[in-house]
Amino acid sequence: MITFVNRFDVHGSPAEFERVFDRTSLFFSAQPGFLRHRLLRHADQPGKYVNVAEWENRTALEQALRQPEFAPHARALRELSTSDPQLYVSALERSEPQRPHA
Repeated sequence: MITFVNRFDVHGSPAEFERVFDRTSLFFSAQPGFLRHRLLRHADQPGKYVNVAEWENRTALEQALRQPEFAPHARALRELSTSDPQLYVSALERSEPQRPHA
């Protein structure tokens, strides 16, 4: 699995950015190898967002980004924001708190 993290600084309307991102999310969710994503809005700084997306592998993500249908989504997001995309691999994962045994 590969994790794609993209930080956005929105210089347009945050509501419009969220609408555009929702359409982009629908595009990606239909691509082979897409697992899930979350768009997070900063709690204290309006216009700052982080997208965390999980893909089966790097190849699946790269193929999705090369789809001609992605270009209008990328263009629309660039009109409203700047971004810093990065790829990560898991180093440590924990999903539930550990409880002491009685």
